[in-house]
Amino acid sequence: MRIGELATAVGVTTRTVRHYHHLGLLPEPERRANGYRDYTLRHAVVLARIRRLTELGLGLAEVRDVLADDAGKDLVEVLTELDEDLARQEAAVRDRRARLRTLLETEGGLTAEGPVSPELATIFHEMPDVSGSPMAAKDREVLALIETTATPEQRERFMGAFSGVMGAPGGMERALAAYALLDALVDATPDDPRVDEAAHALAACLPADLLPEDVVIDQDDSFLRAFYADFAPAQAEAIRRTMRIVMEGGRS
Repeated sequence: MRIGELATAVGVTTRTVRHYHHLGLLPEPERRANGYRDYTLRHAVVLARIRRLTELGLGLAEVRDVLADDAGKDLVEVLTELDEDLARQEAAVRDRRARLRTLLETEGGLTAEGPVSPELATIFHEMPDVSGSPMAAKDREVLALIETTATPEQRERFMGAFSGVMGAPGGMERALAAYALLDALVDATPDDPRVDEAAHALAACLPADLLPEDVVIDQDDSFLRAFYADFAPAQAEAIRRTMRIVMEGGRS
């Protein structure tokens, strides 16, 4: 058989056959006098087995182990491991589908920043309509970023504390006032007297235990530099001062 005939008979492409040759999975056949490969029934049998194994989900390295002369006894072990891996994937898919159902069923879950957790979606839904505030939009993006990058323990602590602050009497009003003050600084300079007012207003909106007592914030950290660079100079300065206020444990 020629390579095209072999590929057609087994249901693969000639490129696949050459790739298996390159990897050493399929033995090279004898060549005719004209230089063409002359494939035998044995090549078709091996190629068909490779196809069956890959269709089961085995990687080519695993296929190589199965095809090895002394590895026939390991086929059950390889297939058992594959079955266990598929079971893990199946469980992961069920978990993802459950999360998707929760998002679809949670009011406000599919936000512009989404997908986010049901907990954060609830916070977003309860926040006042601030669609005209660029700072409010950034705040929601940062909250989504924090949720994504935090550990489960950090996320639970932060969301609980933030939800408590926003749900406290006057919490929404304080947030609206802070957004307005920060939005007004978009064209201001860092030494504008309103910067300090905005910093204290923003600090009043943050949970008292936002940061662990032993945390040390390096203002020269590359992530913080990128974070501040996303704001106008006066807004960035207000946020820096807010962080200092929070670190010092003050709110006034």
